[in-house]
Amino acid sequence: MSSPPTPTADLADLAALAARHGLTVSGARPSLPAYISRLWSRRHFIAAFATAKLTAQYSQAKLGQIWQLATPLLNAAVYYFIFGVLLRTSQNVPDFVPFLVTGVFIWTFTANSIMAGTRAISGNIGLVRALHFPRASLPIALALQQLQQLLFSLGALVVILIGFGQFPRPSWLLAIPALALQALFNTGLSMVMARLAARTPDIAQLMPFLLRTWMYASGVMWSIQQVLKGRNLPDLVVLALTCNPAAVYIDLVRFAFIDSFTADRLPPHVWALALGWAVLLGVGGFVYFWKAEERYGRG
Repeated sequence: MSSPPTPTADLADLAALAARHGLTVSGARPSLPAYISRLWSRRHFIAAFATAKLTAQYSQAKLGQIWQLATPLLNAAVYYFIFGVLLRTSQNVPDFVPFLVTGVFIWTFTANSIMAGTRAISGNIGLVRALHFPRASLPIALALQQLQQLLFSLGALVVILIGFGQFPRPSWLLAIPALALQALFNTGLSMVMARLAARTPDIAQLMPFLLRTWMYASGVMWSIQQVLKGRNLPDLVVLALTCNPAAVYIDLVRFAFIDSFTADRLPPHVWALALGWAVLLGVGGFVYFWKAEERYGRG
């Protein structure tokens, strides 16, 4: 007399049957090439989602999209009063207003991309749980939204630069590869934060404090080169300030736009650092996010 089939045997038979007919586990993480292919097939959704988010961002405010320009300009005005007037850091920095405004706009691009990443999953949890799509679409779309906002704001930056004697010249074209590398870096970092915040939502509350500290270490409103020349700092501090990715991208755009920067020879390691950070965070952040694909929206 034969014994009845065990539950384990039943599961094995069902798994074999599913594999024979091409069935897979619902919500399972696809291979990396398949995941990239699915993302590419949803590129129109990513672009539309980013544009819709950008349009809706200030829809409740009376001034609407004007706040896209007003927010970084007001921040620059506050920093100019504190650092330029009260602390007199402007005395050691040529073209201080273009220097400051460029730094604020480029820093805001990175900071907003990171904050958007922390809300990519938790802020769209209904969408994540209701529909099946590559979850990386969300942090990528939100990073694209911040790039769109930066491009919109660059018009105001150009007007300010011209108003303070910085006129268009061939070096301005260097801002294109610099911003492209920064966008890749921001997108990768946004995906890292999206995965971390999906598991630990409190990170979103902590990030403003970490970003403020990072901003002060990135030479947004003061010159890192002047500080390094005037002080005998430990080698580790010098290395951290020199290799700081936010400072690297800010310096590249300043080099492109501002005469007093372009007149000096840009250290060759800066472009190498910009490329290295972009590849490291862009590729590494994407893979890091993909590895948790099947866990987003659970719990």
